[in-house]
Amino acid sequence: MERQRSFSLKSTRFVVFSFTITSSIIFLTFFSFWVIKFTPFINQETHFQLSKPAVNVSLKPLTVQSLTGSRRNFTAPNAKNLILIDTPVNKLHKTSGFSNLSVSGDIQKEKNDTQVPKDEASKGDGLNVTSLSRGEESVPAPSSIAVQSNERLQENKIGAASVEKIELPSDQQIKKENVRAASVQKVERASNKRIEEKKTRDCDITNGRWAYDESYPLYTNATCPFIDEGFNCMSNGRLDKHYIKWKWQPHDCDIPRFNATKMLELIRGKRLVFVGDSINRNQWESMLCMLFGAVRDPRKIYETHGRRITKDKGNYCFKFVDYKCTVEYYVSHFLVHEGKARVGQKRVQTLRIDSIDHGSSRWRGADILIFNTAHWWSHYKTKAGINYYQEGDQVLPRLDVSTAFKRALMTWASWVDKRINPRKTQIFFRNSAPSHFRGGQWNAGGHCAEATQPLNKISGFSYPEKNLIVEDVIKRMRTPVTLLNITSLSEYRIDGHPSIYGRNKRYSSNIQDCSHWCLPGVPDTWNELLFFQLQSKKE
Repeated sequence: MERQRSFSLKSTRFVVFSFTITSSIIFLTFFSFWVIKFTPFINQETHFQLSKPAVNVSLKPLTVQSLTGSRRNFTAPNAKNLILIDTPVNKLHKTSGFSNLSVSGDIQKEKNDTQVPKDEASKGDGLNVTSLSRGEESVPAPSSIAVQSNERLQENKIGAASVEKIELPSDQQIKKENVRAASVQKVERASNKRIEEKKTRDCDITNGRWAYDESYPLYTNATCPFIDEGFNCMSNGRLDKHYIKWKWQPHDCDIPRFNATKMLELIRGKRLVFVGDSINRNQWESMLCMLFGAVRDPRKIYETHGRRITKDKGNYCFKFVDYKCTVEYYVSHFLVHEGKARVGQKRVQTLRIDSIDHGSSRWRGADILIFNTAHWWSHYKTKAGINYYQEGDQVLPRLDVSTAFKRALMTWASWVDKRINPRKTQIFFRNSAPSHFRGGQWNAGGHCAEATQPLNKISGFSYPEKNLIVEDVIKRMRTPVTLLNITSLSEYRIDGHPSIYGRNKRYSSNIQDCSHWCLPGVPDTWNELLFFQLQSKKE
């Protein structure tokens, strides 16, 4: 009996002990679930910015809330083990009830390192995180999209490196695109330049208008000492100045403004020679004046024979010392020989239309030659053609002036083809300049003094037959000759002649000069066209 009681007491104690242990376990279990369930949910916000090609991540101090409610502040270096995948996530569902994580903004990748630099942490903008970790421990996350463990750190570094490798070609591609764009721009500019040059070459510079330009003239009678009295209208008392302010403007292109320095460079070490009548002397004096402005020391320009420019002397050679060039003029009214022959009992003046001018030896060796003839072919003797034109020893009793003009030009053309080396010499032929006598010829009361403006339109203008003959002869030549066609553009400029200002007022005369041109004036435009042609040929 004693043994049975003792055993019974032991069994009872064991049952009580077991019940106590079981109840404690159950109580602790429920208590733990209650604590976990009522622990406040933790929100985590991450703000990233993605820029290209470089990535800068700026972090504010991280506030980390642990499961026990304690708080710590983490700066960027403390968060270096937090790697976020660049998949956009708006919301993470709770699988364990532990936390709720939200990610907003764009992810900004660092180019050279996935870790955040220390100096970026102080900027405090771009990233704001509330974390579930204590110290460097990581809390299991509900999804791999949120916060990854340290075990995947290496994998993410490799992924970041891959991203970097993908980004670098983009930078190079951008540079290549920039280079390609620059190349395209250069090609376009070169193409536009070629188109503009072709447009200028194909442009009809004779088709245009006179535009008033306050920047003209290129010189004045006060700045140029080479103007002959007959062309020096301002010194002879002309008061209106509008006639020196006009610039020729072609409709389809622009011609460059005359640049004296560039022109002198074009003729450096060369001979620029004008051959023709007094209208060519008009243009030659204009060229001297236009070039004179680019020479610093006037003493380094001089006439090689010490001659002063007058109507009486027909041959001049001005040397520009600094440029080792000469600008020359040789008078030749017809380009062929003026002589005398016996007709019956008399010796009369004749024009040898089959023989070149005897002064032609001076023309040879020039680098640039500008010829003209037309003005004297309108005089009485040449127009009448009676016992005036000579071929060989025969004086022709009568010959039409147009036929004589063509034969004389063919003689000139033959001389050029035989005597001029086109590899050395550029040849120009300036066609006829118009006269503007109103109310009669030059010796019969013709006048133009009242004109102070260019004509608005050319009424009744017909292209001179002599110009057509010149063009026909030039086409038949072996040697290239450039035609300076100044006839139609000069036809507008009735205001550009000396008229009564071709000589000093103290000399009274009823004869007006409506053939030559005031300087500065219209011949300056002829030289701008010559400058344009020379530049074009050089290019």
